[in-house]
Amino acid sequence: MYAIVEIAGQQFKVQKDQKIFVHRLAAETGSKIEFDRVLLIDNDGKINVGAPAIAGASVTAEVMDHVKGDKVIVFRKKRRKGYKKKNGHRQSFTAITIKDIKA
Repeated sequence: MYAIVEIAGQQFKVQKDQKIFVHRLAAETGSKIEFDRVLLIDNDGKINVGAPAIAGASVTAEVMDHVKGDKVIVFRKKRRKGYKKKNGHRQSFTAITIKDIKA
């Protein structure tokens, strides 16, 4: 059984006991959160598609940790002009574990 759920503006395919990284959520570590914007549920071959979301369906998850992603280097250069600019960025993520999918 899996579901496609919208979390923080992005769509994720989730299954029970799966660990995923989503954009930073305003929730404390160890707390349980519920996502009610479920777009699709596949229950052993029986597919239920929402228009746009399935009424009454929800996905429950537990916040495991708040982490930072790998560093992304942004390098700009204009040749023969002596212009070089180097910046870095680390995205903030929240690690969550899917606990339950309710249809």
